[in-house]
Amino acid sequence: MKKAILKDIPKPAIGIIIGGFLIIGLSFQLFLELSEKLVENGTFYIDTFMKNIVEGIQSPWMTSIFRVITSAGAVKWMTIASILLFVYIVLFSKRSNWVAIYLAISMLGISLLTTLLKYGFGRTRPSVLEQYDGTGFSFPSGHTTGSVVFYGFMMYIIFRSNSTTSVKRIICGLLTFIILSVAFSRVYLGVHYFTDILAGLSLGMAWLLVCIFALEFTLWRKKRKQV
Repeated sequence: MKKAILKDIPKPAIGIIIGGFLIIGLSFQLFLELSEKLVENGTFYIDTFMKNIVEGIQSPWMTSIFRVITSAGAVKWMTIASILLFVYIVLFSKRSNWVAIYLAISMLGISLLTTLLKYGFGRTRPSVLEQYDGTGFSFPSGHTTGSVVFYGFMMYIIFRSNSTTSVKRIICGLLTFIILSVAFSRVYLGVHYFTDILAGLSLGMAWLLVCIFALEFTLWRKKRKQV
């Protein structure tokens, strides 16, 4: 079977990726401009509300648990896990190499998009805690965006597999739990506002859907040419 290479990506798929990237970025910029009118003292009411709830349930043992959970969305782990999954798909999986290529595109894209938006918004964190990767700007949450895209892409792979429906539900349920746990851990540990997390979930899901749509189009286009 012919190997998939970047130059073979259909032009419409490239348009979907670039267009999606720009639309998502501009949409968040518009959100910022509109939301500035709703902010008082630099935070939203929902941020203060969630902070009070978290402070009411904090305990040493929960902090220890969420300290481990939050590492599942750390840049270092996301990078290692993405490379391992990429290699597995290319060398050991029967899936098209396009799946691996779009995995790389999705992870590199969300990293760039998150970085640009962080510097564009320039929102300071509620707390700067280096031990929890709580450095740099706050909005949106990078742990959350990365988790949504990586674990979400894994769910897509599982969904497209030949596994039984029950197995798919169990694995996808577990991955969803990981995503939400990582997201909540950022608020619990005090390095992000709740709105940072909501933005991270929205941004990650939007970019994931763009990449999956482009991947599905590419696979359909290649299959059509082989007929």
